[in-house]
Parts: sequence; structure tokens; C-alpha cells
Amino acid sequence: MTVPFVLLILGALAAAMAPRLFARADWPEREPVLALWVWQCVVAAVLLCCVSAMALLASAAWWQVRGHVFAFAPRGAADAYGLSAHGRWAGALAILLALGGLWTAAMLTREVRAARARRRQRRAELRARAPRLPGEWAEPAPGERLVVLEDPRSDAWWLSGADQRLVITTAALDRLRGRQLDAVLEHEQGHVRARHDVLLHCAGALAGAFPQVPVFAAFRDQVHHLVELAADDTASRRVGRLNTALALVQLNEERGVFGPGAATGAVLPGRVHRLLDPAPRLPLARRVQITAYALLIPAVPLLIAFGPGISALT
Repeated sequence: MTVPFVLLILGALAAAMAPRLFARADWPEREPVLALWVWQCVVAAVLLCCVSAMALLASAAWWQVRGHVFAFAPRGAADAYGLSAHGRWAGALAILLALGGLWTAAMLTREVRAARARRRQRRAELRARAPRLPGEWAEPAPGERLVVLEDPRSDAWWLSGADQRLVITTAALDRLRGRQLDAVLEHEQGHVRARHDVLLHCAGALAGAFPQVPVFAAFRDQVHHLVELAADDTASRRVGRLNTALALVQLNEERGVFGPGAATGAVLPGRVHRLLDPAPRLPLARRVQITAYALLIPAVPLLIAFGPGISALT
């Protein structure tokens, strides 16, 4: 009966220590895609600890649940866990963990609905500000991915969904030169190809459901930062670092994020400096090593959860 409690302790340690370890690391900004992968493995390990502990605790409290959990396990595997002890406490903890899972699902549903509402609002605003003229098709042509809005403010964003396109203002077009517009397009398409919106929704849901859990709050904050760095790298590989940096400056210069009056902690100057003076990437062997270690993180709770059952068969 010690396995569920070991899983809970392991999950609590991972949730508390992972943000501190990431804060000390100096490589995530050099390898944002790899850092996103490691973050996902850490969060997956924490969730696996909770789900595995919940299943074992519920199996200890209710024999009906035990029959479903160990339905495909060989005979004698359930006995290796000692599930007959502490049934009452096990049931209370299992219910608590199940409520946490339901709360997380509810927060994820709310996050997705809010994102859809924002997308519908933006589409309605786009139709109002850029209506179709007489003689134009009601729907954009298959290759038409650019919509220009008359606006004195420099702005550009990717409108996701079935009707995907890049929306850009006339002020931004006036400021962007050469391949800087291509850099903006590649940056936004980098978000779409990597499905960063899904990752942001999941991170926001977990942080909203459990704001006091350090790993979920740090995951949300780091995901917002790392996805932008990853999209910057996508654009820089296609149109060059200088064009990407200049596009960032031209789009955001009038917002006061550069220069002596910039807000404290502004991230855009750091992104521009990173593009103009890039740190060397990690060696390939080091990247492979980190990837392999990250895969082991969610494997640990699985080994702990299945360990007694496997050992009972040998």
C-alpha cells in the first residue's frame, strides 16, 4: 500500500523542484523547442503520479474499481500492492484526486470556450472592418492568406481556425521593409504548425485550476515565453535573424517597449538581442542526452506504479 503514497510524494517533489531547476538552467533560451519538450515531460510526470495514485487508492477502497483496474493483470498482481489495508483513508484521498481531475477538465473546457469566443469576436470585428466589396467572393480564395486593415497602429496577428490568414494593419505595412513581412508571416505560421495554441490552452488550464502549484504556474509562464522564441527561430531560419529582429522592432517600437522608457521586465528587447547576438546552440550529443533524460521523467512514475505487479510475476 506504500506505492500510492510514494507516487504522491514524487509528484509533490517534482512540482516543487522543477521550476527551481529550470530557473538555474542557462540553456532553455538557446533551445526553446527542447525546453518545451522537457516542460511537457515534467508536467506529464506530475499528472501521471496523481492519476496512478488515484487508481491504486480507489482500488484499495472499492473492490469494484479494483476489478476494472486489474482486469487485464495476471493473477496475483493485485495482491502485490497490499490494497486491503487503509481502505477508508484510501477512499478519501482517491475522491480528492478525482475531484482535482474533474476540476482540471472543467478549467480546460473553460479555456477552450474562452479561446473560441475570442476567435469569434475577432472574426466579427474583421468582417466589420474589412467587409467584402461588391463582386468579391463571400469567402477568401484558397491562396488568399493576407488581410489588410486600415489602422494607424502597427499590428499583425494570425487568425486561426478553418479560415486561417494573416491580418496586418496598414501602419505595419508602412513600417515593414523588404523581407520583414515574410518574417512576420513565418513567425505566425510557426505558431500554427507547432500547435502552440493547444499547449497554451493546456498550460493556462492547469495554472488556472491549481494556481498554488509551482510547476503549473511556471509551466504557463515559460510556455508563453518559449513559444515566442521558438517562432522567432522558425522565422529566422527562413528569412534571416536580422529581418526577424527588424520586424519585431518595427511592429512594437511605437508601443514604448524599447529605449530608456521601456517597462521593467519587457521581453521584446531580449528577443531582439537574442536574434542579433545569438548564443551557440547546444551540441547535438547534448540535445539528444537531454531528450532522453526528459523521456525518463514520465517513465519513473510508470515504473513505480507497475513495479510491484511486474515483480510479482518473476
